[in-house]
Order: sequence, then structure tokens, then C-alpha cells
Amino acid sequence: QVQLVESGGGLVQAGGSLRLSCAASGRTFNNYAVAWFRQAPVKEREFVAAIKWNSGYTSYADSVKGRFTISRDNAKSTVYLQMSSLKPEDTAIYYCATRPLAIATTTISYNYWGQGTQVTVSS
Repeated sequence: QVQLVESGGGLVQAGGSLRLSCAASGRTFNNYAVAWFRQAPVKEREFVAAIKWNSGYTSYADSVKGRFTISRDNAKSTVYLQMSSLKPEDTAIYYCATRPLAIATTTISYNYWGQGTQVTVSS
């Protein structure tokens, strides 16, 4: 059974940085994609970034390009989201998700989800 556990959220001032972690277990993820989504109050869940586990190919939402970096540690089966130059509009619950094969940017495309971690950016 696939399990995803996020950690690393918290409260940070605008301009600061945070690193989120997504620990994956339950199967081999070599041919899977892992993504980060976020959901702010009264907004729909939106795509943030994704990585193809075996190739390391990455994809980012325009709103975070140049500020966020997604990476993975194969030995630890963990995907990271390094967030820098944070803005108040980055405040949301951040979720990681995984699916077989290709990266996708829609929530319906992902089979497995973590429980989320809160990120709050103060102005």
C-alpha cells in the first residue's frame, strides 16, 4: 500500500525559505511521478511542481518558477520541495501525490495523496 507523508511546513516571514519533504513507501517508485499541489482557503487545489522519479525530469507552475525547486533522494525514497523568496500568496496546505509513468498537472490524474502540511507566509 502506497503511503506518502509530508513534513516541513510552518510559519515563515515573506522572503524566507522552507523545505518540504514527502516520504514515500509501499512500493518501488522508479517509474512514477511525484508532484506537489497546494490548496489555499476557498481555492481549488493547484499544481505546484513535479518530478519524474527515474529521470529527474521536472515541471513547475509559472507562479513558482525560479523560486521553488523539486528534487528527490532515491536512497531515502523522499521528494523535497525547496521554497525560497516566499510570498503571502504561497500560504496553503501543501500536498504530495504520486502516479505511475508521466507527470501530470491535474489532481484527478494522481492516485495517491499525503495528508498535507501547512505553510503560512506572513507579510
